[in-house]
Amino acid sequence: MDVRVSLLIALEALFALFLLYRSGCIKTAAQWSAVVALLLTAFVPRLLAMKYETLDYQDFLAPWVEFYRQNGGFRALYRPVGNYNVPYLYFMALFSYSKIRDLYLIKLLSIFFDVLLAWGGMRLVSRLTDSPLRRIGCFFTILLLPTVFLNGAVWGQCDSIYVALAVLALADALEEHPVRAMVLLALSFGFKLQAVFVMPVFAVLLFAGKIRWKHLPVFPLAYILLILPAVIAGRPFFDTLLIYFRESGTVGSALNYNSSSVYALFRTFGDPEAAAKLGIVAAFAFLLVLLAICFVFRKRLNDRLIVIAALLMAVGIPFFLPHMHDRYFFAADALSLILVFGLPILSPVAALTQFASLLGYYAYFVKRFLLYMDHGARALILVLIALWVCFVLELKKSPEKVLDNRG
Repeated sequence: MDVRVSLLIALEALFALFLLYRSGCIKTAAQWSAVVALLLTAFVPRLLAMKYETLDYQDFLAPWVEFYRQNGGFRALYRPVGNYNVPYLYFMALFSYSKIRDLYLIKLLSIFFDVLLAWGGMRLVSRLTDSPLRRIGCFFTILLLPTVFLNGAVWGQCDSIYVALAVLALADALEEHPVRAMVLLALSFGFKLQAVFVMPVFAVLLFAGKIRWKHLPVFPLAYILLILPAVIAGRPFFDTLLIYFRESGTVGSALNYNSSSVYALFRTFGDPEAAAKLGIVAAFAFLLVLLAICFVFRKRLNDRLIVIAALLMAVGIPFFLPHMHDRYFFAADALSLILVFGLPILSPVAALTQFASLLGYYAYFVKRFLLYMDHGARALILVLIALWVCFVLELKKSPEKVLDNRG
């Protein structure tokens, strides 16, 4: 193992320690000792996993970095590479200049955002409870969550990037930093299209008065600034701006890719195209019903209801959509765990969500099913039922408040 990699991952662990210190949750010598021990528990396995290569790295990520290495690094940003948006490709271009192996750099990037995801989760928990112990518990449980560990440190995937940014955006919105929240949301969307599973919660935040109409233009402005380096390098503006429309066909034509979506419940489909359209309609209907309820009862919306709504979206939207992959419930994994530390009664929800995701991860890494994916789909049906019940009960007991309707 390259000693520089060990030093960089140690710096990431120190960054995590700094965030915990800034949170004010560590005060006694015993707490410091426990935190250091937990950081070692979280980061040593990540260091040991750095050499592991997957086919995704060999077939996609490594060739992307090599392309930039052979074509002038940032100067080649004008040329389309892979099927990711340009913000992630900025890092691929940056890594092409380094003497450190790109596999390590790719994983270090994801691990850095694992830390930011844990910090964002801790901040969200602070909106749900005053307990410092629960906040610290959330921080480390996210770092130790199997899908978080496997996704970045083992698989070399970047789902922690867009989810961390989305969670931080939600935390900023609840803490009444709307401009920063919109910037972070644009960054989340810029890194990965799957941010749309969580983005509609900002409509709920709008209903609740946490953000205002005047803050919405920040999103497109931030997104345009985000893609501007690629445009300056020579990539056509509208081609870059609309990249998700151009790349929409790259997710594949199969209705399900080892995900616990509704399509896992069926072995065959008489008309796959009709089934896909029906799933899209179902996902939109699910979202519209949730948003309609939030709008009607907007005076009752509190932080807990908003986080529950975000989790309902992160589970429900990909559950009904076609062409979902094994990693597309990553946001649901994180948000379900965060919510548990505010509402411990929902612990089975986090366990079932993690179970549903891990079935897909197992299938990818082992190349066979531990259990067929329909078991995961049934688990997520139970999750959705439990969340709807919790949402309605919380809505009933939440008092109405006066909304400030200023724009």
